[in-house]
Amino acid sequence: MQVNRRKRLQAQGPSRAARVLAQLRAYESHNVTFLDPDGSWPIVWERARGVRVWDAAGRKYLDLTAAFGVAAAGHANPHVVQAGQRQMARLLHAMGDVHPHALKAELAQTLSRITWERWSEAKRSRGEVVQPTTAKTIFCNSGFEAVEAALKTALLATGKRGIIAFEGAYHGLGYGALNATHREHFRAPFKSQLGGFGQFAEFPKNTADLPRLDTSLRKIFRRQKIGAILAEPIQARGGINIPPPEFLPLLRRLCDEHGALLILDEIYTGFGRTGKWFACEHSGVQPDVLCLGKALTGGFPLSACVGRAEVMDAAWPASQGEAIHTSTFLGHPVGCAMALAQIAEIERLRLPERSARLGGALLAQLDGLQIRQADLVCAARGIGLVVGLELLRPNGSPATDAALRAIKTMLAEGFIVLPEGEHANVISFTPPLTITARQLASAVRSLVTALG
Repeated sequence: MQVNRRKRLQAQGPSRAARVLAQLRAYESHNVTFLDPDGSWPIVWERARGVRVWDAAGRKYLDLTAAFGVAAAGHANPHVVQAGQRQMARLLHAMGDVHPHALKAELAQTLSRITWERWSEAKRSRGEVVQPTTAKTIFCNSGFEAVEAALKTALLATGKRGIIAFEGAYHGLGYGALNATHREHFRAPFKSQLGGFGQFAEFPKNTADLPRLDTSLRKIFRRQKIGAILAEPIQARGGINIPPPEFLPLLRRLCDEHGALLILDEIYTGFGRTGKWFACEHSGVQPDVLCLGKALTGGFPLSACVGRAEVMDAAWPASQGEAIHTSTFLGHPVGCAMALAQIAEIERLRLPERSARLGGALLAQLDGLQIRQADLVCAARGIGLVVGLELLRPNGSPATDAALRAIKTMLAEGFIVLPEGEHANVISFTPPLTITARQLASAVRSLVTALG
C-alpha cells in the first residue's frame, strides 16, 4: 500500500506541490512563507516519521532540524501519537482555568519532578543539606507565551518592571517577548508599540568577556529597576552561540545580589537537546523560572512557564474565580497526554545521554571538515545535538551566500538543514535525538559536497 501511495504521489508530486504553493501565495499573508522564485524552496511536507520526512512528490529526506527541535523523540513517535489519539477520543478539550482534567495535574507534577525535585535530590546525593524543593507551572500554548508568563512572574514577584536580556537573543515575537528579542528584523516594525522595559547586554563568547559583562550588568542594575535577567543557556536561533561555563553562575550571583529573578529560556535547549535534560545543568545553575516548549510534546502546541514553588507562590495570588493570566486552551488535554508520553520516551530511550554521545562525534567531524573553497572559513561549535557550522570569509565577514547555497544544495540531495544567526551564515544541526551516527555522517558528507 505504501509503495502504491508513493508512486501516486510521485506521479502528481510536482503539480500537487505547485498547487499548494500557489494557494499559499494567493491566500496566506505574504510575510509568512518564503517562496523562492527559482522554485528551489520550500518543499511541501507530506508526512514524517522518525528522522525522515516525505514531501508531496514522495521524495524522502533526512531531517537535521527536528522541525525546529520539536521532534526530540522522533517524528510521530508511536507512543506519543497513540497517547494523543487516545486522549482525543476521550476528552478533546477542557476548560483551561475553570474545570480541570487529570492530565494537567499529572503533567504539572511531572515537570516539578524532572526539574527542581530532581535537582534537589542530586544535591542531597552529593551530601549537601537542602530543603525539598518543588515547582509550579503555568501552561501556555507557544514558546513566547511561556516567556511572557515568566516576565509577568518577575514583575509580580519583585515589583520591578525592567529586565535584562542579551544581544542575539530570541525569545519569541509576542509584544512582551519582543522587548527581549534582540534582532532588529523582528523588532523594528513594532518599536512604537513596545513597552521598552528590556535592556540588552553583550552575550559573552569566552571567559575573557565576563569581567566586562559583570561591570555592564552592574551598571544596568544601578540605573534601572531590574526584576529579572532573561537568558538562553545557548542561543540557538542567534547562531548556536555558546557562552563560557561561568556565564550562568555570574547571572545567578547578580540576581541574588539585586533581588531579581533568573529566568532561563530553555524552549529550544530543554529535554535532552544539549546532552543533559536541561542546558543549565552543564553549569550547575538553578534558575528561578524555566521556560519550556518545542520538544515538550513532540508536536502539539503546548509550552510551560515552570518556576520554583516559593517564587511562584509569592508572585501569583490565589485565584478568586477569575485568573489574571489564562487562555482558552490552557493545559490542553491532548497536549498534556502527548507531553507525558514524550517525557516517558525521553527517559526510556535515554535520549540526553544519546545526544551527548552523538553530538560529540558530530562536532568532531565538523571540526575536521576539509573543504576546497579557499575563500571560506568554517567554525564549528555545539553541545549535544545543537551544533552549528559558521561560514565566514577570510576577512571575518559572514558568508551568507555560501551558507544558503549549501543549504539548498543539501535539500536537493535529501537533507533538511536550516540557517541560523542574524546573517543566516550558521548551518545548524538540531536533529531528532533518535538519529544514528551513520545518518549524521551521511549528512556531513553531503555538507562537504555542498560546500564544494
